Parts: sequence; C-alpha cells; structure tokens
Amino acid sequence: MATTTERRVLVVVPALNEADCIPAVIAEVRTALPSADVLVVDDGSTDRTAARAREAGARVASLPYNLGVGGAMRLGYRYASARDYDSVVQIDADGQHDPCYVSALLDRLDTGADLVIGARFAGEGDYAVSGPRRWMMLLLSTVLSRLAGTRLTDVTSGMRAASRPVVELFAAQYPVEYLGDTVETLAMAARRGFAVRQVPVAMRARAGGRPSQRPFRACLYLARALLVVLLALIRR
Repeated sequence: MATTTERRVLVVVPALNEADCIPAVIAEVRTALPSADVLVVDDGSTDRTAARAREAGARVASLPYNLGVGGAMRLGYRYASARDYDSVVQIDADGQHDPCYVSALLDRLDTGADLVIGARFAGEGDYAVSGPRRWMMLLLSTVLSRLAGTRLTDVTSGMRAASRPVVELFAAQYPVEYLGDTVETLAMAARRGFAVRQVPVAMRARAGGRPSQRPFRACLYLARALLVVLLALIRR
C-alpha cells in the first residue's frame, strides 16, 4: 500500500450554494495537503459556487440539477476511479470540517483501515447534539458498531477517507438518498468485509450557508436509515 506521502489523493467537496465559503475551504485543503487534488462537485448551485471554486484553483464538476450529497459523491468516486486515485477524502463545503485532520484519516488507511470516519463524538472538540436526533444517532452507532466489529461513535459524519478498493465499490454502487452517503455506505462497506475505523476530529461552526435538513426531517431520515441498517444485519 502507498504511504500518505506517496498515494494519489483526491479531496472531494460536494457543494450547494457555498460561494461564500468555498474559496477558504479550498485554500485550507491545499495548505494541509499540498500534493492532493481538489474536486468540487457543484450540486446544482444557483450562485457562483462553481466559478469561485475554479478561481481558487480546484477542479470543478457541475451537476445540471441538485442530486444531494449522495449524488455528488457518487460522481466524485467515479471521477477518482476513472483517474486511478489511490484514495478519496470527503469534506464539507461549509467550513465545518477542519482539513488539518485529513492527514490523520489517511494515516489510518496506512495501518489497515479501508474506510475511515472523522468522528465528532470521540473525545476531540465540544460538538454536541441533543434530543431525539442524538438518541437516534446513538442507536445507529450501536447497530453499525456491531456490524463493523469495532466501536463507531459518529456514523453520520460526512468527513471520511476511502482506500482504493472502497473507491471502486462506491464508484459502482453509491446510495443517493439522504444519509445513504453516510449510514448506508458504512453498512455496505462493513458487509463486504472492509475494515471501517474512526479517528477523533473537532467540528467547527458553519462558515456560511444554511443546513440542508431541518431537525425534524433529519430525525425522520435517521429512522429510515436505522431500518435499512437493521435489514442489513438480518439479511444473509
């Protein structure tokens, strides 16, 4: 396996109407990982997200209409597979994910992991959620920890790194439903025997824009994701 300094890394940034944030995010990624390529997937934005990403030096792939994070990441994985990247890192376009942690995710790939999650609830930082959303996330983490054979504390995190075999899997099969890009992909990788691990990261406040899901709707989708994972546990 190539080491962190030798492997070809593609950082994929799915973005919807993040023109205000995207230049700073790209600048931080290029500082933290100067040898990596950055692909911004413009998910049907109606602002200048694509133009500002190009101005900041990123590669840009634009979707004609909004597909959600799952659709944007599926394009990113297919782009990486077609161009023979060794690993793919996913980070958000709103500035919440600190690129300084990306090296730790890639280092974990060097020690036998296939898919690495940047976990918000693993002792780093003070990010917290409460109420029904938190309860459902804890339940999902318990179920997926059992499926993966290791303790996972943040299965809905959108910050992650994937090895080449997982990139190939996701390029061929990637859910586009909300939370499919997080919860269902973890179940998919674990069921195929890939080693899913996590590293602690600190989450920052959004630098701009607004969340794509309201809390009540997010809880409904989390419940749906739990049903999907439970089916994955009992299926042969």
